This record gives sequence, C-alpha cells and structure tokens, in this order.
Amino acid sequence: MIKSTYKHLFIGASLLAMSFVSLTAQAQSSVWKVSKGNDYIFIGGTVHILPPSEFPLPKEFNEAYKQSDSIVLEANLSDASNADFQLKMMQQMTYSNGKTISSFLSTKTQKELSQYVSSLGVDLAMFEHFKPGFLVTMLALLEAQKAQLSGEGVDIFYSKQATRDNKEIAYLESAEFQMNMIANMGIGDEDRFIKSNLEQMTDFKAMFLGLLKAWRAGDEQQLNTLAILPMKDDPKTFKKLLTDRNHTWISHIDRMFSDNGKSTGKEFVLVGVAHLAGDKSVLALLKTKGYRVEKL
Repeated sequence: MIKSTYKHLFIGASLLAMSFVSLTAQAQSSVWKVSKGNDYIFIGGTVHILPPSEFPLPKEFNEAYKQSDSIVLEANLSDASNADFQLKMMQQMTYSNGKTISSFLSTKTQKELSQYVSSLGVDLAMFEHFKPGFLVTMLALLEAQKAQLSGEGVDIFYSKQATRDNKEIAYLESAEFQMNMIANMGIGDEDRFIKSNLEQMTDFKAMFLGLLKAWRAGDEQQLNTLAILPMKDDPKTFKKLLTDRNHTWISHIDRMFSDNGKSTGKEFVLVGVAHLAGDKSVLALLKTKGYRVEKL
C-alpha cells in the first residue's frame, strides 16, 4: 500500500488536509472562470481522494475541461510510480538513527496514538518510524478505506483523461517539493501535531462526507467551517500548506495571461479546493490583482 500512496498525498499534505474549502451557498460546483480583458482560464477545486460514488463529476468540470487546451495540476502524479522516487520518498518520510515517532511524544499522546492505530486494525509498529506528516496522511488514508470512501481523486481522473486526449499537462510544483513539505510537517512540534490530528480524526467519516457535499455544491460557507477554520488552529502548518503556496501559484497563473490576452490557448487549473476559499485563497488573491472571478 505504501508504494501506491504518494499519489494520494497531494491532499495538500495530510488529511489534516481534510482542509478542503469553500465558495458560495448558491453555487453549483467548485469551478471558476478567471478573466482579464478578453483572455480567461478556468480554475477547479479538487478532492484528492474521491470515492467512486462521486462520479460522474459535476458537469461544470467537464465543460471547463472541454473548453481548455491544457490542464495544470499541483504536481506530477506519475512520479509516484518511479522506483527511485519511491525510495527517496521513504527515506525522507522516516526517522533515522533508531528514532521513532514515540521518541517525540508524551506518554499520554503515545498511548492515544497506539489505541487509535489499533482501532484501525493495525499495529503502531508498522508506522512508528514515519515522521508526523506522513504518519497522519497514512492514518487518514486508512480511515478513508475503512469507511469505503477511498478512490482516485479529481487530479488523477483528469491526468488520465488529458493523457488519452493528448492535451498538454503542466504543473505548479515539483513532486519533490510536495514530498519535502509533507516530510517536514509537524517536525519540532510532534506531540501537539499528533494530538491535534487525532482529535480531528474522531469523526472522520461524518467530516469527510460533509466536505464532499460542500465541495460538490461549491458551498463556501460550509467548506470554510469544516476545513479552513480548524486548520487555523495550527498557524504554522496553515501557512506552509496553504497560504505560502497560494502566493507562489499566483505568479504561475499571471504568466498564463502574460501575452495580454493574445493567446488562444486556455488552461484548466486544478488544485485542492482548500486553496480556493477564504481571504487568502488563490481566488481572493486574483481578485486583489484585478482579475474577474466568476462561477462557471
């Protein structure tokens, strides 16, 4: 299972990254048209793990895809199939020199973690060498599988579709960047990080189903309540996982408009929906820069 896991890690980093996000109560889906003058692109909010029951996707996704000449994803998902990359990933995601996650936890948190892992039908020994970000991601994936909510997400779906249709695929980040981001999550603050995420896992199924419903409807208010607000309890991770990356991505999006509207090519940018809500979201930043943002 570990070898096929990296494709799902693009949950923005760990289903602490159950931090999907928001948009407006009357909206029908999480797809936007972003315009400057006569030029425009599409931006869609994705869920990185999606149960098969959520397909077909809302029609707005297919409309944006059909009108686009290329898609832009967070990172290259195919890198996860590379054996050298997988080896490097496991080296990055695990402690060395005999250390384990328990080396950084209080007795109480260690006990809670062990009990929680046991409730998923596995032994902590299987995961004790994982760093906190990767450990929490694995636990979230196990929860999704247990609840029968696990499956390939929107990103992988359109990556495969674009490959079949010979559409160009571009990326906002490298897979190495995302790997390093996850590997560094919670480092230096392991006890609080693990304890906080265990608390959020308590009602995983209900939370995930609520997020899926809000994502599908593009319900900004509900997504913000379920995803963004809880993440703000961990400002450091919130900044690293969402806001810093949002600012970086704006420069990439700017370049899609750098020819002053003379380009005939249209891009469909697909990012985790958590990046598309709130006053520091990609969409909010684009509005501040003068772009017109409207629901598709």
